[in-house]
Amino acid sequence: MPVAPYEYVEPYIERVKKGETDALIADDRVLMFALTSGTTAARKLIPVTGQYLTDYKRGWNLWGLRAYRDHRPRDLAFRPIVQMVGDPEEFRTEAGIPCGNLSGFTARVQKRMIRWMYAVPAVSGKIKDPRSRYYLALRLSIGRPCSLFTAANPSTLVMLGRTLDQEKERLIRDLRDGTLAADLDLPADIRAAVAPRLKRDPARAARFGAIAEKTGHLFPKDVWPPETILLGTWTGGSMGPYLRQLPAYYGNPLIRDLGLLASEGRMTIPFDDDTPAGALDIWSHYYEFIPEGDAGSQTPTVLGAHELEDGKSYFIVPTTGAGLYRYQISDLVRVRGFLGRTPMVEFLGKGHRFANLTGEKLSEHQVTQAIETTTRRTGFAVGAYSLAPVWDDERPYYGLFVEEPDANDPATLHRFLSEYDRVLGELNIEYAAKRESARLGPVRAFAIPAGAWAQWDRARLTKTGGSPEQYKHPCLIGDVGFKETMPAVREVK
Repeated sequence: MPVAPYEYVEPYIERVKKGETDALIADDRVLMFALTSGTTAARKLIPVTGQYLTDYKRGWNLWGLRAYRDHRPRDLAFRPIVQMVGDPEEFRTEAGIPCGNLSGFTARVQKRMIRWMYAVPAVSGKIKDPRSRYYLALRLSIGRPCSLFTAANPSTLVMLGRTLDQEKERLIRDLRDGTLAADLDLPADIRAAVAPRLKRDPARAARFGAIAEKTGHLFPKDVWPPETILLGTWTGGSMGPYLRQLPAYYGNPLIRDLGLLASEGRMTIPFDDDTPAGALDIWSHYYEFIPEGDAGSQTPTVLGAHELEDGKSYFIVPTTGAGLYRYQISDLVRVRGFLGRTPMVEFLGKGHRFANLTGEKLSEHQVTQAIETTTRRTGFAVGAYSLAPVWDDERPYYGLFVEEPDANDPATLHRFLSEYDRVLGELNIEYAAKRESARLGPVRAFAIPAGAWAQWDRARLTKTGGSPEQYKHPCLIGDVGFKETMPAVREVK
């Protein structure tokens, strides 16, 4: 089998979608397809089998039991958990197999006793309106002594904190009266399903009201004391800017990385706080690794886990029990020591072809395709350009860096940016979702002096080596600090 991306296995998955299970996997049944965003407009469908589910649950159990054991004095176990999930059934395949969010599916199939521990029920995954989703999650949580908050991306935890403060008056009133705000965009069946959970708690409501009146705000740290909770979230890659915001909302609670976790499966299990490194989940998958320097090579060096070296970076290539063989997931990891002989690795990023601020995993292919589509639709073309993530504490966004001649007509450029932002959402559903939920702002343009890109390319070629004939200008730059290195003359929003 070759080391290959999703497109290689996609024809076999198409057959599985139609009910031909043995086209790809040994299991005689596919429970669902986990949906994720791919490097093209099409979404990836990852088969979830009985074996997959067993492996997935085992990884979570190891993570959770270790976390609870390590913090036994804080008595975190058997107290409510706050976790927001997605829709496990957005649609069905020709064979009737549901396709949707994996977290929503696993929440649905939990045992009844375990389900009781989750403050936010699985049915909430069906809510489409972001504001209503966050409000409901908070309404069902603030009346309970929650101990564990899990969210793959810390931007979700930041948004929970912001929503709690913004909606504090209504949340306190609902908690006091045992009600749920009438103007939320919630289907009637979901309102009916959560109604039994809407308990009255005048005492807690009065306490929170006094805090809000005295301080002018109400944050999670005012509801759940930091010494009584644990945050489970990603801490590696590009998560730093969000992690820096957490103390303002949550104080300084314990934080444990969830590990390298994707729709394709769990690949690492962190066993310590305050580090993104985790042990390879060798119970679930077989792993191979390509050294970072061999990226793009037609004949890369492929290593086993036993051949890795501490401190070096590799692209991880898993083979799973659910049909993904030598799968090129494009995740770059670094070895951070060993647990026995098992490598401890941390996630660095999606490699040179991606940018990722809040989980959108924007690819260079999507960036260039969106430029072409927008040019056709608007009749306006830009010359040399690159798109790069720009951090902003209120709402991060992507900046399109163009030279001054392309920014001489601000009105035309503004129309181009609006359409370009829309097209990016059409090509990448995760980008669209982050824009809709206000976790990402719209694309802005930064005008740099004429000729600046040619000068930048020459300097980069001199630094990296290679021939001018083979050099390709990067249309997507994943560095969140890139804006600070460019001589921007002005900004167009």
